[in-house]
Amino acid sequence: MSEVTGTIIRVSGPLVVARGMAGSKMYDVVRVSEKRLLGEIIQLRGDEAAIQVYEETAGIGPGEPVYPTYEPLSVELGPGLLETIYDGVQRPLHLLEEKAGYFITRGIEVPALSRERKWHFVPLCQKGDTVGPGDVIGEVAETVLVKHRILVPPGVQGRVREIAEGDFCVTDPVAVLETATGEHRLTTVQRWPVRQPRPVRRRLPPDEPLLTGQRIIDTFFPIAKGGTACVPGPFGSGKTVIQHQFAEWSDADIVIFVGCGERGNEMTDVLLEFPKLKDPKSGEPLMKRTVLIANTSNMPVAAREASVYTAITIGEYFRDMGYSVALQADSTSRWAEAMREISGRLEEMPGEEGYPAYLATRIAEFYERAGRVTCLGRYQGKEMEGSLTVIGSVSPPGGDLNDPVVQATLRVVKVFWSLEDKLAFQRHFPAISWLRSYSLYTDVVAAAMAQRTQPDFLEHARQAMALLQKEAELEEIVRLVGKDTLSAEDRLVLEVARSLREDFLHQNAFHEIDTYTSLKKQAAMLAVILRFYALTREALNRGAEIDQIEKLPVRERIARMKFIPEEEFESALNALHRQLEAEINRLSGNYD
Repeated sequence: MSEVTGTIIRVSGPLVVARGMAGSKMYDVVRVSEKRLLGEIIQLRGDEAAIQVYEETAGIGPGEPVYPTYEPLSVELGPGLLETIYDGVQRPLHLLEEKAGYFITRGIEVPALSRERKWHFVPLCQKGDTVGPGDVIGEVAETVLVKHRILVPPGVQGRVREIAEGDFCVTDPVAVLETATGEHRLTTVQRWPVRQPRPVRRRLPPDEPLLTGQRIIDTFFPIAKGGTACVPGPFGSGKTVIQHQFAEWSDADIVIFVGCGERGNEMTDVLLEFPKLKDPKSGEPLMKRTVLIANTSNMPVAAREASVYTAITIGEYFRDMGYSVALQADSTSRWAEAMREISGRLEEMPGEEGYPAYLATRIAEFYERAGRVTCLGRYQGKEMEGSLTVIGSVSPPGGDLNDPVVQATLRVVKVFWSLEDKLAFQRHFPAISWLRSYSLYTDVVAAAMAQRTQPDFLEHARQAMALLQKEAELEEIVRLVGKDTLSAEDRLVLEVARSLREDFLHQNAFHEIDTYTSLKKQAAMLAVILRFYALTREALNRGAEIDQIEKLPVRERIARMKFIPEEEFESALNALHRQLEAEINRLSGNYD
């Protein structure tokens, strides 16, 4: 670190202005005062720098020194990321507790990755091989679920002169390359600036679905691997449960969860509950393929911005290994509020509702780092494909979807899962509104979905959605003049739509069977309900009474099909179809 220092001339909450900072660049990291608080330059005017400080600035005043590092805010990437809970600037919380107790001491420094723990490195290339940026030179078994692939850092290329299998700390060289500029020692850790997207070979269309096992999502509002989604919802609408379900059941290899400015008790629930979740594929704890980043509302406001960039950079790193990564940010509204506070202290011209004019740009920059890509390097001589899917929760005041943060987010994301407190109060979970939500990936992933289920799956989903929309129109009439005034066909629509809502869309996250539904079972369940509609409509045309249709015994069996285990579902489905046809035939036979 340079001996040249700046001098504080003004302190305004998390914003510190220092003079004598010539030579520093935007987004350089600095250490503020003798307490060495971590800060980042966010504005430069001549030799004056505005610094957002990621720690509490109480007691800091004019005249104190500022120490520049001339390096941008960066994260450490290497073995040891998984199973760790970090704060917003990648300090491991368990090490902070060991060093300073339950309350984080200002200015405390701990390495993001352990310098003592040894990892067993297995080389995947040989002496004399030529390797380039992003190539996998070896592997480390980071957990029982994930092989951590050791990558050549971007910008490094050369011939392998030395490489060996063995146990190494993250700072020990595992290979030596001969490059055009001389010898380069490769370790298992690399640093990367959080605000700079990691390079890729090429971007690919997001046409592979990211399956979640949640029926309303996979069937009606799917998300693609490498896609983006927004989950706005008021307090109590079930955002946290959806996040847990997504983390546990989505077919992503790596899960990254960042709590950005959420209430401390909510973040505590996440930190306590996540380690208890089991990975359904292996039975191991889900944390063995998870990274948690915790930044609560009582932590310094500036660290909220750092936390989302820290998370997405870690996500890009695992994507570069060829993994499918799912990142959940809860909530980007708190991040936007942090931007508003810092912008106000910088005395910038405010935009809508006081947010800075660059709010939409920052949100777009964040979500655009998602994607499905061909990775920069190769794995055992073959190209790798990786994906980074970003799901951002938004907490608009009072559930107002016209909030600037929601609107700016909806302009860049392709999936909108609108949570409604009205549904939550009716105990309908997931409380995702089927009338307000949408997915722009539906047609893009249709071919992949059809291959995994049946060719008419997308058409069935459209028919079901049309019935639900028709129900919403009929409910207005029912409220005004009553259900008995409707025609028999309209009453049948109401009954089938109710079955769709209660028997298909409603899903119990705490039921051992209903918590997850495979895509094949989802398609079969939907087909049963629509077949019931088609057969009963024919029966109505032959003269059957709607009251009799409403009381058919098979309806109870349709309602309980979601609780049938996957391995028993096919035989149960055949029996259900036979019963359905027999009852309809018996009903129709009375009127032929």
